[in-house]
Amino acid sequence: MSMVDPILFYFDFTSPYSYLASEKIDALAEQYGRKVQWRPILLGGVFKALGTVSLVKQPGQADYSVKDFARSARFLGLPYAQPAEFPVSTVAPARAWYWLHGQDCALARRFAHEVFRAYFVDGLNIADAAVVLELAQKVGADGTALEQGMSDPAIKDRLRAETDAAVAAGVFGAPWIVVDGEPFWGADRLPQIERWLETGGY
Repeated sequence: MSMVDPILFYFDFTSPYSYLASEKIDALAEQYGRKVQWRPILLGGVFKALGTVSLVKQPGQADYSVKDFARSARFLGLPYAQPAEFPVSTVAPARAWYWLHGQDCALARRFAHEVFRAYFVDGLNIADAAVVLELAQKVGADGTALEQGMSDPAIKDRLRAETDAAVAAGVFGAPWIVVDGEPFWGADRLPQIERWLETGGY
């Protein structure tokens, strides 16, 4: 794999660690002249395919995980408030992202940040399509066109296909970041990713 290949960033909008990584990954990549290819997936689909469950549904890990979400955010200097409803379906924002990405990559990236912050800072219900449309309009999207686009069978199929492809590629959680073919799981792997980018691998 060429050292100029994009960094792959698989994420789910309901994943706290995905939110934390999303705030850092682009700037980190830019330091080393790299681009990041964002790929939203549905963790629920991943877990179903693998027969696993999220951290907060694993016996003995739920309370620790919630504490760690907030502590990790503090460590990275990022705002964080545990959502009242957690986790939630991210079908609506993920479909919206893929439609927006097909129109304007930069707009889709702004939208992703808006969704993450709306959920993990402001506590909005991003499972609600109406909320998603409002967030998209806030960053300059055409709400009417997006509403139609989110219902497009091709967009629905795209999200399913991306999730299936992620599972086939070995993804079992989020964020899942791939640098030069090397996978890293979790926002806490950002220092390792930086070392990898700095040295060309280790």
